[in-house]
Amino acid sequence: MTSTARSNRGPAAAADNRAALLRAATEVFSEQGADAPLSAIAKRAGVSQGVLYRHFRSRGELAFAAFERNLDDLDAIVERGGTLADVLGEVVAQVTEAAALIELTATLRDDPHLGEFERRMRGILVPTLEAGRAAGTVPSSYDIDDVMLSIRMFAGALNGALPEERPAIVSRSLAMLRIHLP
Repeated sequence: MTSTARSNRGPAAAADNRAALLRAATEVFSEQGADAPLSAIAKRAGVSQGVLYRHFRSRGELAFAAFERNLDDLDAIVERGGTLADVLGEVVAQVTEAAALIELTATLRDDPHLGEFERRMRGILVPTLEAGRAAGTVPSSYDIDDVMLSIRMFAGALNGALPEERPAIVSRSLAMLRIHLP
């Protein structure tokens, strides 16, 4: 019988343990939903619950740390000169992979990590929004609050959709919002 537990490397394993916990959180929340037991995440990561709590003091802190990687991906799109449609396309891909994490954030409205997450998200989106308005690919009346609402709409529409329905939902949503694809 093969064990998933790793040997104890002490503090030298901290970065690896954190990365394993973030991967496991995304997988377990996706498979079992927002109420998945944290013990299942620790087990999947091959660490004890004590190690999980040393890295993440709460369910919310763990969820937002998992989302942090998604924001890094969005940042990279903006740095490459991506448009608002490019960024929203990536957001849609992330939503379909992490629906349970998004569901979990809805229950954590008072978590201080949510405010920081939303501030960073807005900071990523504002340059693409301004560039899209200047290029005429985004309506001039469209503001950052409209973009944030659009993301929530995408999440709601995609969470219950079958994988084969998702491309049509994305196309229709962007058309409805009058955001032109490149």
